[in-house]
Amino acid sequence: MNVKIATAQYDISFLANWQEYVDKATRWVREAASQGAKILLFPEYHSMELASLFGQDVYSSLDRQLDAMQAVHDDFVSLFKGLAGHHQCLIQAGTFPVRLESGAYHNRAYLFFADGRVDYQDKLMMTRFENEQWHINSGTELKVFSTDYGKLAINICYDSEFPLLARQQVEAGADLILVPSCTDTLAGYHRVKIGCQARALENQCYVVQACLVGEAPWSEAVDVNIGASAVYTPVDRGYPDNGVLAAGELNAVQWVYAEVALAGIATVRAQGQVFNYRDWPLQTRPVLVP
Repeated sequence: MNVKIATAQYDISFLANWQEYVDKATRWVREAASQGAKILLFPEYHSMELASLFGQDVYSSLDRQLDAMQAVHDDFVSLFKGLAGHHQCLIQAGTFPVRLESGAYHNRAYLFFADGRVDYQDKLMMTRFENEQWHINSGTELKVFSTDYGKLAINICYDSEFPLLARQQVEAGADLILVPSCTDTLAGYHRVKIGCQARALENQCYVVQACLVGEAPWSEAVDVNIGASAVYTPVDRGYPDNGVLAAGELNAVQWVYAEVALAGIATVRAQGQVFNYRDWPLQTRPVLVP
């Protein structure tokens, strides 16, 4: 069964009130759903535009904005849960910084199902900014999600640059990896892009990246955002020669659409020109000779 995916190049706004965010999110989801998309992916930290609701003393402070964001957490979850149900689609709503009972913060990627279920993947590998300045803690669980379209996984931005994470997920059945990302340099964008393409090649699976774009000089967290969303594939027969099924224009505000055939992943792994997925264990056989 084929499924249409929409991956967002989403711009940060300065919001006047909560309703303005509701209207914006609703407009984005409605547009993708009207094009027949059933899996929607938003970028990492797109929710940080909500910090603008709390005034300059909050959005100009890394610590204060994390605390203030908790006041709209439940509304954020309720909003996307309702949109997924209304449009009967699967929404990976980027990430939201969530405060745990311990007081620690996790960078959480919620997955909203059409039937009202809600699940999440926490980011596991933290960047220097998250570790050293923002003090966001890493998660502890790696998940695979069963959906109406097959099994999928989530690698949050920097997570996509570490192959053993994705490998565990594809070995657990994932044929699609969603990568919500947020990068503030062209080099950072390319690091995640290269990671996504590498994960698609070595696991012979689909990998979809979503990017935050545009400038938000008022924000201490997401002031500069660079990227182009894309859908990456195995590099093999039946797929694009460059492994790029669809890609957006750098830094444009847009949805990027592609139709994927998840059932074809088993075929390419069994009958491809190469057997990257099958041959993975062979890497352990050679002995390094100094």
